[in-house]
Amino acid sequence: MNKPQGFDLVERARALAPLIISEADETERTRRLTPSVTSALVENGLYRALLPKRFGGAEATLDAFMQMQEEIAKADASTAWCLGQCSVCAMTAAYLEPDAANEIFNTAPGILAWGAIAHEVRAEPGGYRASARWDFASGSRQASWLGAHVRVVEADGTPRRKADGAPEIRTILFPMSQATMYDVWDVIGLKGTGTDSYSVDNLFIPDKFAALRDDPAACREGGPLYKLSTNMVFSMGFAATALGVARAMLDAATELARAKTPQGLKVMRDNNAVQGQIGRTEASLRAARAYLYATAHDVWSDLARGEAISEAHRIAIRIASTWTIHQSASVVDIAYHMSGATAVFAKNPFERRFRDMHAIAQQIQARDTQYEDAGKAILAGNLAAPPTTR
Repeated sequence: MNKPQGFDLVERARALAPLIISEADETERTRRLTPSVTSALVENGLYRALLPKRFGGAEATLDAFMQMQEEIAKADASTAWCLGQCSVCAMTAAYLEPDAANEIFNTAPGILAWGAIAHEVRAEPGGYRASARWDFASGSRQASWLGAHVRVVEADGTPRRKADGAPEIRTILFPMSQATMYDVWDVIGLKGTGTDSYSVDNLFIPDKFAALRDDPAACREGGPLYKLSTNMVFSMGFAATALGVARAMLDAATELARAKTPQGLKVMRDNNAVQGQIGRTEASLRAARAYLYATAHDVWSDLARGEAISEAHRIAIRIASTWTIHQSASVVDIAYHMSGATAVFAKNPFERRFRDMHAIAQQIQARDTQYEDAGKAILAGNLAAPPTTR
């Protein structure tokens, strides 16, 4: 049977799990992926999961990318978060001139990281001039290039606008060596992501390194992957990461329950309350995973048949990813409380996942406002029928 495009990445991710687990303490302590983990991810092509094929990438299906993220997250959430962030950044190659894409992604290590949208660049002959600072660059400590999403202003200070009147947003790209980094990532969870801040001062960005990311008119690739916006793929990848953390947490709690006898109580595996809790929680996790992957399958099937991305697709992805992150957080909470005092010790496989999961749940992809956006679209009545599993 033919495997889905990119499925070998899932197998490689699974094979790397023992290494990632063995390095997780050091990743946590140093707040960055260790050299051995970074090298293994690079050598196995995992950072190139979403890079176009013509630049040597896997151009994986959405499903394969999500499964890759899930497998890495079972081993360590910070590693998965960095990998997912930088993998999606590589989709920018679809909007770049080939020589620019090759310079960024085919010069070792070929890793791009970026932060949140902020600030402006001023247009100049041949490019843009930038002086600004940006935050939340997950995976930047492994990156060779950085990016920033900025509004464009003309030389006279007038905002540049698209045909529909919206501000023009470009993603500017520049070598890591041209930026100043700020070590700010002192947090409770996802410590190993090194999600630092960075700035540039009076930096000139040539035109070829200023992409109209997620603009269909600027896309140079025809595959279904590049009909999806980077924000859509971020959402599905981070939801899959949450599933991986929840699965590892529940498995650890289940393994504990097979042997632990709480003080003054019978062994956990014979406790009816524990049995029922594990059964219900297992069902919740499986339901969340099934919903997320069914959504990915339905959207991908439409795109692979030649359909354009639609508002219905966008809403389907938004509510599936948000709900899955929330459900995963609930699973982690249940598993943590079920494990009792055992879960508070750093040597056991609970407290880090608890902290990591709650850091994931604070990200933009998990905001409750995502439901409001979906509800508004549904009430407007301008969506097609909800996707159904084919």
